[in-house]
Amino acid sequence: MCGRFTLEKSLGDLATLFQVTPDPHMWERYNIAPTQPVAVVRADPQSGERELALLRWGLVPAWSKDPQTLPLLINARSETVAAKPAFRAALRYRRCLVPADGFYEWQRVGPEKRPFHIRRQDGAPFAFAGLWEHWQGEDGSELETCVLLTTTANELMRPIHDRMPVILDPPDFDLWLDPAVQEVALVQPLLRPYPAEAMIAFPVSPLVNNARNDSQQCVLPLE
Repeated sequence: MCGRFTLEKSLGDLATLFQVTPDPHMWERYNIAPTQPVAVVRADPQSGERELALLRWGLVPAWSKDPQTLPLLINARSETVAAKPAFRAALRYRRCLVPADGFYEWQRVGPEKRPFHIRRQDGAPFAFAGLWEHWQGEDGSELETCVLLTTTANELMRPIHDRMPVILDPPDFDLWLDPAVQEVALVQPLLRPYPAEAMIAFPVSPLVNNARNDSQQCVLPLE
């Protein structure tokens, strides 16, 4: 599962990594939560050119009659995503990258749940594997949304939680975004646990429990 994440660098700083035009209106975030707008990188279906967009985190399938009646779809299990009606079309035609540099997970210890921040050892940014959808209501209203894919936990994550988000490195970006690649079997190998030896996890303040707290205090290690 992944219910919160961070992007401490601005999208302007990451423009070269993701090969997109910088957006000065996107800023550093320390506690990104479901239903909030998140930055995604996707390929235009016609030109194949990458573009940066803000989508609501919580996918609404295109066939939905009323988004208010659906449960909030923030994660999709990579093992079953190709078979789920809510996700299978997006997996073929509407894949995206969600820039990040860390995420949070909560470890249950007795009655308590302790937050951890997980990131790469070197602190470098990366991308979650995501899917996006375009929904249009009968009244003409439109909504673009996204979901993050998850996989089984690696050795580092396993004591904290049994799931983790699918993390992609730059060599994977082209394949994941290519609109011409519509065969699920070609992208399925990317949906794997990230190497544990490349990551670090440390406990952080309960401040992160409240999505209104969005400051650097959320990511500071507890002493």
